Amino acid sequence: MSSQSGSQTPTAQATKPQSRLNSVFKHLWSMHWWMAGCYLLLFVGGVWMVRMPEDTGALQGNAYTLHKSIGALTMALLTWRIFILQRVWWRKYTRRSPKLTGEWIRTFLLHTAIYVFMLAVPLSGFFLSNSYQSGNVPFFWLTLPDIFPENAAVVELARSLHFWMAYTFLGFIVLHAIDQQKYVRSLWRRSIQALKKVPFS
Repeated sequence: MSSQSGSQTPTAQATKPQSRLNSVFKHLWSMHWWMAGCYLLLFVGGVWMVRMPEDTGALQGNAYTLHKSIGALTMALLTWRIFILQRVWWRKYTRRSPKLTGEWIRTFLLHTAIYVFMLAVPLSGFFLSNSYQSGNVPFFWLTLPDIFPENAAVVELARSLHFWMAYTFLGFIVLHAIDQQKYVRSLWRRSIQALKKVPFS
């Protein structure tokens, strides 16, 4: 029996880093869809929330609480996602630099803008809530500390900022979907096929 029988082969050693990298990519992809779901709830819920009649009382209050809580959750998820993304970039580009093609630069700039707005939109929501009233950002059953001081003079500015940032972000999401239209069409076909297989009574 060889004395090296218990040691790992070069192929096995090379496979482990690759499998770990694939695991990180799967984690990022999972977070991508969780965050997409959160932002969908924020957009749909935000539009519905501001159009609710004033006499809805507790229902409107609960809608605002849920909206702010999901906004705070997206900030936490984004922080974790950026941390993981940095690890991926470090492993991917420490040995070789990216090819700075026009397509790579365009994709990089688009994704950078999306990440900026993923942070800026909930931050502008914090700005609006804190400016209106101190201790006004709940995270479900907790109250988050203020990031901005209470200031009635800037409430309208904060409201406009949150509105326009949200819809500008939505525009970048549409651009992202157009950029990934082949994948979006493939995902749509798979979803339709999956729905066809579901038995309806």
